[in-house]
Amino acid sequence: MSDPLKTFLQWLEDAKKNPSIKEPTAMCVSTVDASGLPRARMLLLKGADERGFVFYTNLESAKGLDLRAKPFAELCFYWNPPGRQVRVRGPVRPVTDAEADAYFESRAYWSKIGAWASRQSRPLGAYAELERAVAATALKHPLGKVPRPPHWSGFRLEPESIELWEELPFRLHRRVLHTKNTSGGWDAQPLFP
Repeated sequence: MSDPLKTFLQWLEDAKKNPSIKEPTAMCVSTVDASGLPRARMLLLKGADERGFVFYTNLESAKGLDLRAKPFAELCFYWNPPGRQVRVRGPVRPVTDAEADAYFESRAYWSKIGAWASRQSRPLGAYAELERAVAATALKHPLGKVPRPPHWSGFRLEPESIELWEELPFRLHRRVLHTKNTSGGWDAQPLFP
């Protein structure tokens, strides 16, 4: 049976080559809050391989708190053109400190400063409050090495299911749900569109 991860990676490469797709790694990350209500937001995928799908965030943000309390999520990618969607669902685990450090080091200076300065998901009185926090943080780390904040890291979603959807004429779309089986392979089930 086909490997949905290989298909995903090929579709992602196709999206990266398409000049009309500005953020090919953009994905909707859906979590569940403490009261059981869903929350969704857009993030950028930072890695995908046989171990899972990796993204980074402020651990004190709404998504960080959700994922630590209920470590499951669903990702949704959509590229149009060409009209392709991928949904990935499964448990979420923290990346290693070494992985988080390496990715944080690769970020632009001001993105690192922003990770320290932003109290992500918390109320903001006036935008000037964020600007002051950025300026104060930049004074602490003047164009040198900026260490990774203790409240910033990443997660790896380990897929239990991957659904591939392709747009076809007259809404007769191709849709296949791949589910991880006990031997570590994938079972494929075509679905009505």
